[in-house]
Amino acid sequence: MEAMDVPIPIPALATEPRFAQRLREHLEAEQLLDKRYQLQEVAGGHVALPVLEEKLSLLSLPQEMPCGLVHIQDPIPSRTLRRRTPAQRLRDELRRLLGESWSEELERDVPRAWQRHGDLVLLSENSLRAAPWEQLGPMLWETVASALGARRLARRGRVLPGGMRSPSVTLLLGQDPWVEHVDNGIRYTFDVTKCMFSPGNITEKLRVASLPCAGEVLVDLYAGIGYFTLPYLVHAAAAFAHACEWNSHAVEALRRNLVLNGVQDRCRVHHGDSRELELRDVADRVNLGLIPSSEEGWPVACRVLRKATGGVLHIHHNVEALPAGSSPDAEAQRPAEGGGKEKQRARIRPEWKRWAEATASRIRGLLAELHEQPWSTSILHIEVVKSYAPHVHHLVLDLECRPTLPAEPTASCPITPDPTGR
Repeated sequence: MEAMDVPIPIPALATEPRFAQRLREHLEAEQLLDKRYQLQEVAGGHVALPVLEEKLSLLSLPQEMPCGLVHIQDPIPSRTLRRRTPAQRLRDELRRLLGESWSEELERDVPRAWQRHGDLVLLSENSLRAAPWEQLGPMLWETVASALGARRLARRGRVLPGGMRSPSVTLLLGQDPWVEHVDNGIRYTFDVTKCMFSPGNITEKLRVASLPCAGEVLVDLYAGIGYFTLPYLVHAAAAFAHACEWNSHAVEALRRNLVLNGVQDRCRVHHGDSRELELRDVADRVNLGLIPSSEEGWPVACRVLRKATGGVLHIHHNVEALPAGSSPDAEAQRPAEGGGKEKQRARIRPEWKRWAEATASRIRGLLAELHEQPWSTSILHIEVVKSYAPHVHHLVLDLECRPTLPAEPTASCPITPDPTGR
């Protein structure tokens, strides 16, 4: 397939400069002038006026305006074209393609937003589904790609059922489904038809990158393609990571991404169900990045925390709450962990606080049962990642977990010395 960033020659009528204005007025009156491009000077000192290729057969010019058909090899976009947003450019190109078949219904079917991964644009599930689009065949996708400056196109479908959360994505233009995406200087590559990528998690990835993790061992129980594993290793300076993932397609991408970012020697990939992970007593920090709930991973997170010193859990969860402003007792909280610029205060809703407190209590109980001694848990921070659904938010709880030290002896509780001296 020809690369879409190579200029495509456009037809134009070349005439002497003294006839250029009259020719322009004539072409505008007949709706033949291609206003996407500027007039250009061509060989022989002539002026070339771009014309619409699909209407060349309708050309009927007076003899007093001598001109000839040429092709401009490197057309210059008009100022109007340069000012248009990508969504406007796409709409205009599709409207030109359909001509008189254009309708308000079709305009509503044109996407206004999409994901971009390198030279591939991923359209939303409901984009360009109306019957008239199908009649255009490959020309439709070539037009969309050209308008959006892409070489490949794909369209999302529904997420396939099952715990893998595999996407249903169809390639519309191009053959290679592997793409590369760069976030905060970290390179992610993945098969767009097999793996999901959520741009809505970018704020959490940036926050993770700023955490003070130097010298620490991380366990990421739901690593995916490395969404959070990589920021911990690349930017937060974690010494080592254990990345757990059961989707074989995501594991393939994860291994590639570790190599791409030069951290493959500081990470061990555990391919399989994280609930069956055999690690114990290794982690200073555990990431539980699964929504709507990571609760099934809580016992595993407790097992992998260091028994002697504990650590920090980052627990993801979708929490439902009343609309903002309807709870007068909401309070502000400032993050206790994290580097970089100080965040603005965020309103912590009562439902979020209750969920965090209940989670802290549950984790405290799991740790006490596991180790047969008391543990303490402290809520460091509640992070709002994104709105997931009406009145439902994706939250992350930073929970510090530490074994409780034995009480110091007092005068009322004397300790009898060991007669052996031990």
